[in-house]
Amino acid sequence: QVQLEESGGGLVQAGGSLRLSCAASGRAFGYYTNAWFRQAPGKEREFVAGINWRSSSTYYADSVKGRFTISRDNAKNTGDLRMNSLKPEDTAVYYCAATPGAFSQDDGAYAYWGQGTQVTVSL
Repeated sequence: QVQLEESGGGLVQAGGSLRLSCAASGRAFGYYTNAWFRQAPGKEREFVAGINWRSSSTYYADSVKGRFTISRDNAKNTGDLRMNSLKPEDTAVYYCAATPGAFSQDDGAYAYWGQGTQVTVSL
């Protein structure tokens, strides 16, 4: 089992950058695929980025590709989502998720979730 806690959310101007962190406790984070999802008001939760536990291959939603970078530091049991060129449509609650299996874009595949951190991008 692993417990997850996000941090780093806040208010940023359009075009700016923000770094989100996911701190894991319990079993070593390196045994889990890590993914980020987000949910905007009135919208369904959507996939943002993921990194596979075994291959370290990364995956991105088309809407964030080229702007966001997912990474992990297994020695520190942390995962990061670096967000650049932020747009107002990036405004959402961002969630860190983990699964002891292969990467999936389906949020139903993830057994462990943080409680979310708010990201607001202003004009």
